[in-house]
Amino acid sequence: MDIHILLFYKFVEISDTENLKKIHLDFCNSLGIKGKVLLATEGINGSISGNKEQVEKYKLELKSDARFKDIEFKEEISSHHPFDKMVVKIKKEIIKLNKKIDMGKVGEYIYPEEFIKLIDENKEVIILDTRNDYESNVGKFKNAITPKIEAFRQFPEFIESFKISKDKPIVMYCTGGIRCEKASAYMIQQGFTNIKQLHGGIINFCQKFPNTLWEGSCFVFDKRLTSKINQNSSVITNCAHCEILCDLYRNCKNIQCNNLIFLCNLCEKKFHASCSEKCGDIVINKIK
Repeated sequence: MDIHILLFYKFVEISDTENLKKIHLDFCNSLGIKGKVLLATEGINGSISGNKEQVEKYKLELKSDARFKDIEFKEEISSHHPFDKMVVKIKKEIIKLNKKIDMGKVGEYIYPEEFIKLIDENKEVIILDTRNDYESNVGKFKNAITPKIEAFRQFPEFIESFKISKDKPIVMYCTGGIRCEKASAYMIQQGFTNIKQLHGGIINFCQKFPNTLWEGSCFVFDKRLTSKINQNSSVITNCAHCEILCDLYRNCKNIQCNNLIFLCNLCEKKFHASCSEKCGDIVINKIK
C-alpha cells in the first residue's frame, strides 16, 4: 500500500496554541496518521504520513480552519511510514531564526516555470540555498551558493559575510519553502532589494521539472533521510570510507557520535554502519 507524505507550513497568527495542539493531536490520532507538527504564535509547520484516504481527510480538516484554508501541501509517495508516531509540539518559532521578523514583507514568489526561464536568460542571478550544509551536501540546484551552516539560525551570520551588492538578483530555495520565506523576509530587512523565493521549494520544482536543474538527492527530516526526487538523479556524494560515489545517508551507529555520513553497502557492513574503525569497535563491543 502506498504511503502518502505531506509537507506543509503557513505563517499566520495563532493565539490558541495550547488548545489547537490538543484538538490537532486528538484528530491525528483518531485518523491513525503519523508525523510531526509544530505550532507557534507565528504559524504551523509539519509533515505527516498515512494512506490516501487518511491524508485526504487530514487536508480537509486542516483547511476547514479559516486560518489554514489556503495552506498548500507538498506530497510524496513512499512504500512505508517515515515516522514512528504522531507528535504535535508548541515552539517559539515554527522555523528557528532567533530574530524578530516582519513576515508581512517577504521575497516575491517565483514559480518553477519562471525559475527555469530566469536561469536560462539571466546569468547574473544568484541561486541561494537556505538549508544546512548536511542537506546541500546530498543535492542542490546547479551553480547554487550553499552556506556552510549547521542550523538555520546561523543564516544571519552567513548574510553578514555575504559580500555582494544588495541590489543583485537573488532566488532563494529550500525543501518546501518555509526557510526561504523567512530568510527572504530577513534579507529584505537587511536592505536587499531584489529577492525572490522558489514557490513550493525543491519538492514542488522537481515534481514539475524532473531531471533538469537539480543534481543529487533531497535531504528530508524523517527516517528516510534522503528522497530521490529525480528519476535519473546524479549522485554527487562519496562513501566516507572508500570514496566511491554513493548517496546512502546514515547516522553513525555509535550513538555517542551520531554523525551523518555517506556509506556504500559494502562499507556499511565492513565498518558496522559507523563513520570510523573506532566507532565500529564501540558498536561491536556493545553488541557483545
